[in-house]
Amino acid sequence: MDSNVRDPKMQRINNKELAQAFIDEQIKAIKEQVGDKKVLLALSGGVDSSVVAALLIKAIGKNLTCVHVNHGLLRKGESEQVIKVFKEELGANLIYVDAVDRFLDALAGVEDPETKRKIIGKIFIDVFAEEASKLEGISFLAQGTIYPDILESKGIKAHHNVGGLPPELNFELVEPVKLLFKDEVRVVGETLGLPHSMVYRQPFPGPGLGVRCPGAITRDRLELVRESDAILREEFAKAGLEGKVWQYFTVVPPFKSTGIKDNKRTFEYAVVLRAVNSVDATSATVEEIPYPLLFKIRDRILAEVNGVNRVLVDISPKPVATIEWE
Repeated sequence: MDSNVRDPKMQRINNKELAQAFIDEQIKAIKEQVGDKKVLLALSGGVDSSVVAALLIKAIGKNLTCVHVNHGLLRKGESEQVIKVFKEELGANLIYVDAVDRFLDALAGVEDPETKRKIIGKIFIDVFAEEASKLEGISFLAQGTIYPDILESKGIKAHHNVGGLPPELNFELVEPVKLLFKDEVRVVGETLGLPHSMVYRQPFPGPGLGVRCPGAITRDRLELVRESDAILREEFAKAGLEGKVWQYFTVVPPFKSTGIKDNKRTFEYAVVLRAVNSVDATSATVEEIPYPLLFKIRDRILAEVNGVNRVLVDISPKPVATIEWE
């Protein structure tokens, strides 16, 4: 059978016992494939790359090198969590690359959503390739490809799982979770001991907060998105909605409106709240946010996020709207 085709008889991994059997099997397979050679992984901090990293650490330890690129479009605290979990707790050989200025400078003034995506993807590959070229003895490239990626795009994921590398860096692939669905990857991740918040984090677009900062990305609006998003996620967690609502986030559109603070007129941005439920992202319904929670989120954003004087709610389903704003 094609190694990229899932056996229809394959049992769904829906408990820790099955997950542990899968882990044991993959550790053996990784050791057989890699031997004593070295593996490189682009570690975004997303579910798939994190689970692959944890698997490889168990299988080959320091022969894995993880590269985490901070492009400035991550949610609040995400880079810090990657460093804490993988470098400090799991002892990974982790290279952290602060490329924030490089990405944001290249994106300055760019309004077209597709052009923004292409810039982010290209620079990510460039940065990763530069870091890879500094390393010696790398023979394999690990990717967090999962089964839906194979079904939809023949195995090449968005820029966090690196396709399109220069020919001299096109290593042999290691893809230990390529026959798993996302829910199975999560069970495997928890069984490996990764934090619940990392394993069950919401779907997050490859271009990150760049798609939630519509139009030309500016550093001030990007920071407003990051801070307001953190408040929204914190309050949803406190209200017991974490894991019950499929996706929720904030958007800061590229316009300002008049407001009043401390008896003075202001001209500041609006934050848009969006919460939706979906099964496969092809359609989405709007999650109703209870008014007491909505008002609490509103009050915190207006009080804690400087530069905002309005909080709005997006109640548009998909279709006609898309889930993200870009």
